Amino acid sequence: SGETILSALVFSTFFPLYITKFIDTKIYSALYGFAFLLSFLLALYLGWVADRSSKRKPFFISFSILTSFFCSLIALFYLHPYLALVAFLLLAISHQQAFVFYNTLLLNFEAKGFASGLGVAMGYVASAIALVFLARYLKEPEVYLIVAGMFLALFLPSLRYLDNPVSGDSASLKAVLKDRKFILFVVSLLSMTEVANTLIAMMGVYLREVYQLERGEIFRVIGLSALGGVGGGVLWGALADRIGVVRIYPIGFFLWSGILVALPFVPAEGVLLVGLAFGVALSHLWTTGRVYTLEVFETSSASIRLSFLSLTERIASTTGLMLWSLFLLITGDNFRLSAGLMAIFPLLGALLYLTFIHPPRRLF
Repeated sequence: SGETILSALVFSTFFPLYITKFIDTKIYSALYGFAFLLSFLLALYLGWVADRSSKRKPFFISFSILTSFFCSLIALFYLHPYLALVAFLLLAISHQQAFVFYNTLLLNFEAKGFASGLGVAMGYVASAIALVFLARYLKEPEVYLIVAGMFLALFLPSLRYLDNPVSGDSASLKAVLKDRKFILFVVSLLSMTEVANTLIAMMGVYLREVYQLERGEIFRVIGLSALGGVGGGVLWGALADRIGVVRIYPIGFFLWSGILVALPFVPAEGVLLVGLAFGVALSHLWTTGRVYTLEVFETSSASIRLSFLSLTERIASTTGLMLWSLFLLITGDNFRLSAGLMAIFPLLGALLYLTFIHPPRRLF
């Protein structure tokens, strides 16, 4: 919950609106992207160290505290935009490290699917509360201190109630890179993540351009999406434990493809159902991806592998939006057709997964 509040209020809302008053948006985006590249490289090394030394929880604790610290520094440097930007970039790096090691703590749970799904559901609840009830009352620079405090407060119970997952000393980055099945899985995950991140970024614009919805109506659709995410997180998590994540994971390819193929034909009366379906599909993606990684692949290198999943999300944000822009260019700004064309990618992901990773005969 603390992670989603931080993402909703700082990463997505307050800081971008603040810093782009002082520096060009393109420079901000480039620096932000560079920070994620550094974060990935750091996560690979620290993941290797954590996997070999069984220090996954200590790394999670350290980077969670640093995340809260760097967030509060933004408030301190608020009148000095360039120093605030440095604090923000350090915040982004520490936050990504904390999130990677947070995911490794799922190794503590026998019912990993339910734990993952419940985490996704609570994240949707927290982000909805943050955006709907808190955002309107928060002001800068106090918001950064408030969010830092909330993040730290929500992190503290993990100190007492979550154990450090034990691992061996056999973790190897070279072995992970040579694991063909894992690399193909990451590519298949990318095929869904890029359409998910594109819809997250462009849904408001799509609803405005295609259906001429006002801001209040758009928020209602997004609200139903959050509701779908809460129910979907619990549903997919329970199903992953009950019948296996290997069988649940490929459902996502067809869920995303179905939404994108149907989207161009949905009338205005059915747009709320699209929002609900979008939330269910998103919760499937966030719930099953990390559970699949931890249950199917060698857990001795869990931190290293989860670093690749974190990178996949960042690559997807870039490639998805570039492809969306290309489709709009090709179709002459036809939003409906462009959305339908995006269905190509999860279908290609399904073909890859069912051909080279888990053919249908091995799923059942």
